[in-house]
Amino acid sequence: MSIQWTLIAGVMYAELAVTIFLLIPIISPQRWHSIFKSRFLRSIGNMSHIYFKVFLGVLSLFFLDAIREMRKYSHELSEQQKGDHGYHLDAEMQAHMRLFRAQRNFYISGFSLFLWVVLQRLMTLISKLAVAMAEGHAALKQAKTASETAAQLLKQDKADKEEDQQKEANVSNEIKELKEDKRRLEAERDAALKQAEAVGREYDRMLEEHAKLQEQLKKTSGAEESKKDD
Repeated sequence: MSIQWTLIAGVMYAELAVTIFLLIPIISPQRWHSIFKSRFLRSIGNMSHIYFKVFLGVLSLFFLDAIREMRKYSHELSEQQKGDHGYHLDAEMQAHMRLFRAQRNFYISGFSLFLWVVLQRLMTLISKLAVAMAEGHAALKQAKTASETAAQLLKQDKADKEEDQQKEANVSNEIKELKEDKRRLEAERDAALKQAEAVGREYDRMLEEHAKLQEQLKKTSGAEESKKDD
């Protein structure tokens, strides 16, 4: 295997290892997102789209070259088989070996190209998933806080309503007591007025009796004086 295809095979194995490592469920998407946003990867990520396109173009060139070689050696082998049926076994082995290498290079470059696209897409999806999970946790926390606040407000409103009802009940009881006191005072006032009227009538009666007694005394004293004169 030549140097360039050895490098392409090494890239394919590295991509496969990284892809499997990213698919391991032990590490959470938030952790991967923090790793992707680290200072080192962030410095590389500023030019990542250029690196991605350049390496994608290189892999595409190798893939097209592998297709070209595979078609070339396949055509040569078919021409040899159609032309000279007595060709040497070594030539056939060489043709099959070159075709095998072309097919091997085709699969290596194809898988490398495919895994490169998959790896890029997988990293993007993991980052988006981490962001979505973070937003979901934040929204859930915000909703929980809002629910707790609403529960506290409802509890406070209920307490205020109970306090208002208690105040209204106290005011109603006070009004009822005041009405009862008013009726009691009115009854006492009426009783006092009746008693005062009765006392007034008794006083007038006693005054009349006193006046009568005085008149009788005067008449009695006048009769006695007239008797003494006689």
